[in-house]
Amino acid sequence: MNAYYLSILQGSVLTVGVSLAALLVSIVLGLLGAGAKLSGRPVLVALSTSYTTLIRGIPDLVVMLLVFYGGTIGLNKLMEALGSATVIDINPFVAGVLTIGFIYGAYMTETFRGAILSIPKGQTEAAWAFGMGRVQTFLRITAPQMVRYALPGFTNNWLVLIKATALVSLIGLKEMTYIGKQAGAATRSPFAFLLFTAALFLIYTTVSLYALRKLNARYSLGTKRGQL
Repeated sequence: MNAYYLSILQGSVLTVGVSLAALLVSIVLGLLGAGAKLSGRPVLVALSTSYTTLIRGIPDLVVMLLVFYGGTIGLNKLMEALGSATVIDINPFVAGVLTIGFIYGAYMTETFRGAILSIPKGQTEAAWAFGMGRVQTFLRITAPQMVRYALPGFTNNWLVLIKATALVSLIGLKEMTYIGKQAGAATRSPFAFLLFTAALFLIYTTVSLYALRKLNARYSLGTKRGQL
């Protein structure tokens, strides 16, 4: 039985990998989505609004299954139409990372958009008046302040994203939830292994929450002093 616990611990490394990779995807999509919503261009605003509305209105599990199974079927149909006999199987890790990243990119979009809107517009206009370009203004003026405003929402999104990685067990990725269920079925003691898996998730989220709170306190330090 100790071997099963060791396997779950090994699977937890894969869980962390999926979480971090999906987080990176969600941050990129969130920044792009927020930029599109604030661009003022009707086409970009409509696309980003449709993205956030649809994704936030569909259950994560449904999106996961659509991407994994629907994507596989769609790619193979395309290969058939091109006259190729090649069969394509989507890697569960890639499917899990892209799907979770795509889902939480919608939530990050709203988090980043709200953070950017919290920054006084006059600061951006002043940067432009000094001759800064849009990219330089974002990196030097917007981004540092956006982090402070975005951290509370970012923290919530990250904690939920970590827990959402359990969904990838349904598409065959052998992370700790998948191994925990398999161990429970093999030993007919599912409670012990699932409880162990839950404890690992709790450890990850607790450590993450502690680190992000420290980061939030650091970015809020100057503001608090200014208010005093």
